[in-house]
Amino acid sequence: MKLVIQRVTHASVTVDNKICGKIGNGFLVLVGIGKEDTEADCERLSAKLMKLRIFSDENGKTNLSIKDVNGELLIISQFTLYADCKKNRPGFSNAMEPKEAERLYDYFSELCAKEIPVTEKGIFGADMKVELLNDGPFTIILE
Repeated sequence: MKLVIQRVTHASVTVDNKICGKIGNGFLVLVGIGKEDTEADCERLSAKLMKLRIFSDENGKTNLSIKDVNGELLIISQFTLYADCKKNRPGFSNAMEPKEAERLYDYFSELCAKEIPVTEKGIFGADMKVELLNDGPFTIILE
C-alpha cells in the first residue's frame, strides 16, 4: 500500500462536473493498493497517518498532527502509484484487482473517518479531477 500525503489549505474532487468531495485545511491522500496488501496494511498506515506531525505549532515547528489542528481528509484512490515504468508505456500488474482494491480503499477510508470527523472521498474507478492548494509545499510518501 502506498500513500502520497499532501498538506493542503483546501482540496476538492470532481466527477462528471459535480464536486463529490471537498475539504479545507488538512490532508489530500492518494491511496494506491498493491496486489499483496491486506486489512492490516490499512490499519497500520491509517494509524501512521493520524500520528504524522507535519502541521506547524505556535513556534512554526512541524509538531502537530492532523487531529491536533482539527484537520480534514480527502482520500482519493490512485492505482497508478503502482505503475511499472520500465518501458515507456506504464504497466499496472502490481496494483490489486479492482474489486478487492475498492474493498480495501473503503476499509482504509472508514478507519480514517473514525478518527477525523470530516473525511471525504473520491469515487473509486471514476475519472476524477482533483484540485488542491499544497501548503508548504509539504508532501510525504508512506509505504
